[in-house]
Amino acid sequence: MPLTRHSHRSTLTQFLIEERRRYPSASGDFNALILDVAIACKAIARAVAFGELGGVMGNHAEGASINVQGETQKKLDVLSNEVFIRRTEWAGNLAGMASEEMDLPYQIDGQYPRGKYLLIFDPLDGSSNIDVNMTVGSIFSVLRSPKDLDEAPRDQQRDVTESDFLQPGSEQVAAGYALYGPTTMLVLTVGTGVHGFTLDPTLGEFMLTHPKMQVPADTQEFAINASNARFWEAPVKRYVDECLAGKPGPRAKDFNMRWIASMVAEAHRILMRGGIFLYPRDTKDPIKPGRLRLLYEANPIGMVMEQAGGRASTGEKPMLDVQPTSLHQRIGLVFGSKNEVERLERYHTEPVTVELHNPLFAERSLFRD
Repeated sequence: MPLTRHSHRSTLTQFLIEERRRYPSASGDFNALILDVAIACKAIARAVAFGELGGVMGNHAEGASINVQGETQKKLDVLSNEVFIRRTEWAGNLAGMASEEMDLPYQIDGQYPRGKYLLIFDPLDGSSNIDVNMTVGSIFSVLRSPKDLDEAPRDQQRDVTESDFLQPGSEQVAAGYALYGPTTMLVLTVGTGVHGFTLDPTLGEFMLTHPKMQVPADTQEFAINASNARFWEAPVKRYVDECLAGKPGPRAKDFNMRWIASMVAEAHRILMRGGIFLYPRDTKDPIKPGRLRLLYEANPIGMVMEQAGGRASTGEKPMLDVQPTSLHQRIGLVFGSKNEVERLERYHTEPVTVELHNPLFAERSLFRD
């Protein structure tokens, strides 16, 4: 391999140092935290790459261990959660952590110093795809800890509580995801746009390969779980029906439908070429106001989309404005190309004026008037 292959590219470390130069008074704790997260993602990527050879496939326990979400834990779910904790807790950058796989906030071990940030993560998004060798990833978000945690001496600091994490997405100081696919990528925003880094396995470094990523404002692709069509609210049904109507319909263009069942993979496709992802609130389980988790799925992906010129929404209002009420709060999520998300938001306020009947979702009968 030519020695000059990466001479024009920045490493993740170089990128973070350049960003830090904008803030001369910065301590470096933030950069160190992001680099620790990157190391965790490298370790998880390695475990995923070994697959069955690594002995980490299948459910966590014979009795099918269930996490706080009511979902069956995979071995890699548990391993990935442990990797995130062990790679980030030691350095004195964190006051606490929260994860999809843990019922309660994680307290930093007393042997380590505490820092001024909170880390929230989904250690392995899309883990149901692991056993069939499809793309999965990790999602993370960084918040500032409350001042009473940050400023108190270590021996006087209280434990972190659930309420410390209940900050709207607009308060995130960084967010991103790692994608474990044909290549391993780290996509990151620190509030100055979105940048993609590809892991060079020969150097063990994340290299900046996709600077200043942008989501196209328009699209002809949408992603939704069509099996839930009978539970959709009217605005979502209207939107999908119009897409399926194609050129003869009110949108006057043909759409393609995608569905991977791994949100991080859906997000990456949309970030690379546009599209809209819909996992809206529906009536399938009226107790749940949505299926995805606000703090460690919707908010970080929402920040990435917004920083890349896209939009993230509940379907009715901006996702990053939502005030969380619980650590594992669920919510409806729509994100992607700005014009499409805004159209769906508009449909929630407009009366339905056109009734479309698409055979894919229509009820059938032998008897017709």
